[in-house]
This record gives sequence, C-alpha cells and structure tokens, in this order.
Amino acid sequence: MASLTASAIVCAVRAHGEHGAILRALTLEAGLVAGYVRGGRSRRLRPVLIPGNLIALELRARTEEQLGGATVELMESRAPLLAEPLAASAIDWVTSLTAATLPENQPYPALYSALGAVLEAIGAAPSARMWAAALARYELLLLAELGFGLNLEDCVVTGVSADLAFVSPKSGGAVSAGAAAGYEERLFRLPPFLNGQDAAPAMSAVLDGLVITGHFIERDVLDGRNRDLLTVRERLIDRLGRAVA
Repeated sequence: MASLTASAIVCAVRAHGEHGAILRALTLEAGLVAGYVRGGRSRRLRPVLIPGNLIALELRARTEEQLGGATVELMESRAPLLAEPLAASAIDWVTSLTAATLPENQPYPALYSALGAVLEAIGAAPSARMWAAALARYELLLLAELGFGLNLEDCVVTGVSADLAFVSPKSGGAVSAGAAAGYEERLFRLPPFLNGQDAAPAMSAVLDGLVITGHFIERDVLDGRNRDLLTVRERLIDRLGRAVA
C-alpha cells in the first residue's frame, strides 16, 4: 500500500541505521504493514514504538514495493503493563506472533479486533484471570485466518456434535468421549470454552486450551522456525502455570 493513514497496533520494532527503526503494525483495513520511522530510536519516539501500543500511523511510499516512511503518534500506551512480568510476557508473545506470521498488506479485520480486545483485557486485569482465555481464543482465530482452523464443532470420528471431550493432535478435529475410549492419552483434552460453551473457564481449562493452540501454531504456522519466538511462548506458559499453582 503506497499511502495509508490509520490507527494501528504496534507489533514489532527493529533498529535500522543509527537512529531509525522499522515498524511492523497491524491495521484494520490494510492488515500488517511495515514502515521506516525516522528517529525511531530517539528519546521522543521510543515510548511510542512499544509493542502493544495503539498509534496513529501515517505511511507513505513512492511505490507499492518500496518500504514506506512512517510517522507515528501515540494514542494509547501499554508501557505501564510491562512492569508486570506476566502481562509483559503476554504482550510480547501475542504481538510477536502476529508480526511473525501474518503476510503484509492483507486485511484481517477479525484479528485486528481480537488483538485489541486481548490487549485491553490484559490492561484491565494483568493477573491473567480475565485475559488468558482471550489469548487462547486469539491463537485459535489466528490459526483459522491463516488456513489452519480446527474443527471443534463435531466429532471427527462419528460426525456427532454431542459430548465432545478431546482434540486429535493429528487432524485438529474434536473427538467425542465415546469415540475416544481407550485412546484418551493420545489426545488433547478439549476445554468447553474453546467452542464457546464456557464464558468463565478455570485457569486449568485455559492452560489445556493453550496446549492445543500451541501445538498447532508450532506445527502448522511456525513449522519449526522462529525458535526464539517459541521460547517467548514457553516463558509465558511457564509463568501462567506458576500463577495457577
């Protein structure tokens, strides 16, 4: 996109040159976009270019192929949340995942709205009781938007929609309790909140959901790449687990 003015969620920032930075941010209408911010490493702009922040972005490029020049203004800062290790880990993971997996300049309005909702939930309740389930749902949505959606509506074995209790790690399909008999240890437990049946899941159920989404993100989206990114998620899951214990 040669010209763009939009609200955007900062997803990744990389130093470029002595003073500049390359910004990757998610917008509603254009999806993930990249631009060069002159002076992006300056004292004035460093607090603006923090992953998770909501910014007013203006992006200009001479051609569609050229990396555009970006100007930014802060609309909402999530910097205070970075003082809380659990909230900081969640923001680091969800923004890094978005920046690493979405193709540029393709709109994903559902993901933009969902990412904003996750960040707002983290800001409202940094203890994770209210935002961890939203994070798992975001990962589930991202898988679907990238073409790796899970079938959690009916049993992959019988086709029935009742008594769904497990997920196959191979097919990504739900499995009913009856069809899973004798094979439970080879399957993931399916927490009801992942298919909309539990509005306030316990943290143990959320962790079960994150096991499922994490498996398919690593297998299908990251495909063994971005080991550093997976380490960010492992750190987050470890902190969530210790928060529950």
